[in-house]
Amino acid sequence: MRKILLLLLPVLLLSACEENREKEQQFLLQGAWVLQQLQYASGDSTEKTAQGDETMCIIYKGDSVVYECWLSMTPTGMVIVPKTKADVTLIDKGGGQLLYLENDKPRPLRFCHERDSVSASPLLVIQRNGVLYKYEQADDIYREWGAEICDIVSREKENISNGILNRYMLSSKERQQERKLQWFSFLLALGVLVVMIIANLAVAGHKAKRQLQLQLQQILEVQENRSQGVKEAVKTMENDFFASDAYANLQKSISTGQRLKEPDWVDIEEQLKKVYPGFTSQLRSLYPMSELEYQVCQLIKLRIAPSDIACVLSRDASTISTVRSRLYKKVFGRKGSTRQWDDFILSM
Repeated sequence: MRKILLLLLPVLLLSACEENREKEQQFLLQGAWVLQQLQYASGDSTEKTAQGDETMCIIYKGDSVVYECWLSMTPTGMVIVPKTKADVTLIDKGGGQLLYLENDKPRPLRFCHERDSVSASPLLVIQRNGVLYKYEQADDIYREWGAEICDIVSREKENISNGILNRYMLSSKERQQERKLQWFSFLLALGVLVVMIIANLAVAGHKAKRQLQLQLQQILEVQENRSQGVKEAVKTMENDFFASDAYANLQKSISTGQRLKEPDWVDIEEQLKKVYPGFTSQLRSLYPMSELEYQVCQLIKLRIAPSDIACVLSRDASTISTVRSRLYKKVFGRKGSTRQWDDFILSM
């Protein structure tokens, strides 16, 4: 059970991540937004870009907290200057009009598309002191740097209130190295897990093989240590059984190609237990056989020819041969002929 849980752990973690992502998508403001344009009441506007210039970036945690910073992109990473952290209360006024209170200050808010980019993601438009701030969504920034930016803004809260603005360089190279280290750690842990599973399977296989060897040794010792009186008694019981009407009826059914039914198999097992008291239990303990393999062994013990076994079980003769040679290899751990397996079953 522990092995199964360990194998399922990566799947469960991925499922949890997907579930968290779905929960995040329930918020209207969740994510990072970068200022694209300032539009004034006079009709004038100012374009903003994060490539080399400094612009505003806001990150919403749900719809209740906003983190603000100045942001500029460089060839090697990103420079941010923490600005503020504020509590937000989002109010739906209906008709697509939203209002939220940022530290108790009302900020009209709406989503819109630019006329020449209907297929693009909507812009977040916030009105402050008569100026429209148009932000575009920045999923890449939120995904790569969101948590780190929020942490920096939170830690710099006291410095910001005192008018001290520190600059932070977020290096893409360091992030790539960190990601590589995380992947290496994950692959290393996965490799250790695989090695542990293989080692456990090897130990279990060795124990099973050792147990099988002990069982085979016990069977052979019992056969070798039989007294002459026991051997003669077994021989007498065998002769009586093979001369009985029950065996004659079984042979008749098999010779006509009649498929054996469930009651027939129950009767065969009962007859085998009478003539060979330890046979079925020893056979079951040797190897976890399929029903087909078990039935083949029973019929071999009853001296049924392989061609008739194939007919009774509705299988090809080649299939019956494969079953016998495969059983020999599984039990003895080496290749053997069908005849060797038959001799082993007859000697039990």
